Amino acid sequence: MTQTHTARLMDGAGPARRIVERSAARAAQITRETGTPPCLATVLVGDDPASVTYVRMKRARCEKAGIASRHVGLPATTTTAELVDAVTALSQDPGVHGILLQHPVGPHIDERAAFEAIAPGKDVDGLTLHSFGAMSFGLPGFASCTPGGIMRLLEEYDVELTGRHAVVVGRSAILGRPVGMMLLAGDATVTYCHSRTADLASIVRQADILVAAVGRPRFIRGEDVKPGAVVIDAGYNPGNVGDVDFETALTRASLITPVPGGVGPMTIAVLLEQTVQAAARQLGLESDEKAG
Repeated sequence: MTQTHTARLMDGAGPARRIVERSAARAAQITRETGTPPCLATVLVGDDPASVTYVRMKRARCEKAGIASRHVGLPATTTTAELVDAVTALSQDPGVHGILLQHPVGPHIDERAAFEAIAPGKDVDGLTLHSFGAMSFGLPGFASCTPGGIMRLLEEYDVELTGRHAVVVGRSAILGRPVGMMLLAGDATVTYCHSRTADLASIVRQADILVAAVGRPRFIRGEDVKPGAVVIDAGYNPGNVGDVDFETALTRASLITPVPGGVGPMTIAVLLEQTVQAAARQLGLESDEKAG
């Protein structure tokens, strides 16, 4: 690669739109056949501005896709027990088909306990231990939405995984860990890294496929990107900045996701798709084997 090279952008908006259109058509069919529209419940603890915006956006996308939404807003003082009770009630409510617990929920709450209160069949955000285990072993279940969106984006752009060295920078339960397992299932050779990895740059330079999910602006230097690599920037930081130094990486990668407009639209599209799948199963229109 020369300095005049410019990577091809992996636009997430187009593929996401097609996923949402198919999901909207399926939601309309479910509503016609059962008289019940698919319903996603969102749970928000506190009033963090970014979280409030994310939840509002997701509910608006649901409405456009013909998916009903129910919102449960809880005060910042909510305890773990109170949150678990609220999530459990939604899990037991037949009128709710999917549950989205917006995170973070606050440092005083046992977030994992709250996630585990979500019934596996309603875990459309793919964050319970059941979902992670099913995904890891290739069993039916729901994918974590951002990793699932990343995999769909790689498929959309015909990125070959078999035998490629994939480096994941980040180890969160909602992104880094599950996307590494999905890449492994696609026959890539996966290396997990994080902010404390020794000599991170030397490992990044080996990546045929690089997934940046560490949550730090421009943490990955563009000059460390292997020429011809596929770069998936799953970070989103203030100022519309990703985890990769985009301008420099653009001159080295073969494919790269923009921030915003790359991974983000795919995340929401997968969430809506999985909500519709969950509704179809719960309403007796789709078997478990077809879900996930």
